[in-house]
Amino acid sequence: MTMGRAFSVGFILLLTALPALADECLNCHRLKTPAAVRQWEESAHAKARVGCADCHGSDHARLDKGEMVVDQKVCGRCHAKALEEHAKSRHGMGLHSGWGCTRNLPGRDQNECRHCHEEGSAKPLTPVQCARFLKQSSEMGDLGCNRCHSVESSCASCHTNHGTSLAIVRDPNVCAACHMGPDHPQWEMWQTSRHGTLFTSAGPALGPTCQRCHMAGGSHNVSAGITMNSGGIPYPAEQERKGREEMVKICTDCHASAFARKELAQGDGIRTQSLTILKEAEQLIQDLADRNMLDPMPEKRPPHPLSGPRLVLDSQMLYEDTSHIERLFFKMKKYDYARTVKGAYHQNAAYTHWYGNAELKMDLIDIKAEANRLRERGNPVAAPAGKTVKPAAAAEEQLRVLKKKAERGELSQTEYEQEKGKVLRELKETAP
Repeated sequence: MTMGRAFSVGFILLLTALPALADECLNCHRLKTPAAVRQWEESAHAKARVGCADCHGSDHARLDKGEMVVDQKVCGRCHAKALEEHAKSRHGMGLHSGWGCTRNLPGRDQNECRHCHEEGSAKPLTPVQCARFLKQSSEMGDLGCNRCHSVESSCASCHTNHGTSLAIVRDPNVCAACHMGPDHPQWEMWQTSRHGTLFTSAGPALGPTCQRCHMAGGSHNVSAGITMNSGGIPYPAEQERKGREEMVKICTDCHASAFARKELAQGDGIRTQSLTILKEAEQLIQDLADRNMLDPMPEKRPPHPLSGPRLVLDSQMLYEDTSHIERLFFKMKKYDYARTVKGAYHQNAAYTHWYGNAELKMDLIDIKAEANRLRERGNPVAAPAGKTVKPAAAAEEQLRVLKKKAERGELSQTEYEQEKGKVLRELKETAP
């Protein structure tokens, strides 16, 4: 028998065996998981003869152990373009922006290793870790974090497990599963904006959906047109310019280009103004830490899971094991700043102003009041009642604070030298 004939015979035998294998799965699962079978039978996969084993494999022992996961790479074998677009977007980094290595957590699931490591490799796929995830129990991490952040590795996050109906993923409600809540209520913003209310009353012809603006033309790159990171910090200039042109192109499907640019520029202005307020609060807290006035100081609380006994005010800040003023800042940055900026870009006046801007400014009032209380209570170089603080001790404290500001880049080297010289001159003038 020739090699070609042998291959043909083998291929025919394989095709003959496939229906039997599929029937074996279906006969059992019609009893065990009838809804899943029904969903598959009504799907485009069934019509295209994509059977259970094509996605799940045929090693039932590994299936039972949870080792044969249908992740984005499995789907990408047929849907390569969608996977490529997805990988370029924020959805494509969803898991790793909300994850952390669980090897030291109690009750960890060994199967979680696959999220960050290729099978058989100790090398992580990404260095990104989330401090807030690492502070949670395994139950909270699974339900409260991964149910949304698994969008990176699981196409079923949007498409469901066994169905293929495009009506599901074209409905804005599918986005609401994750894009809601105090820190990123994009769905609520859209739903109560002019876009959302028009969609409700007149349908997609007049009211654009999340998908129409963020997945234009059916693209799986949900980050097209975005000009800032998930924390609301602007991208580098060229990346920001490119994103803006992408979004203007999307907006001009309904609006004049000049109108779209004006509205988006207003969002930019609100973002800049809000960042200024945020920065003022951050510098107040940092100054208190420089003067050892936080209650408690980082070294006197459980260590930060990534940074240890150090003040953390960036995207890895916690809402637990922290001081009260930092808790106020967490709300200000994670909730109120985000609502102000995202509300502006989603054309929602109430979220931009009352849910966002007003809260942001009242947060600053609260933070200033708490900062004043801490200063009055806890200045380590303040003189006891009825006594005068020694100039040398006061100068030493000022120099230490200036050095810390220079080390983290809040003061340039020139500014640091100028301020340092000023303190030393004042000390010399007060010397007996």
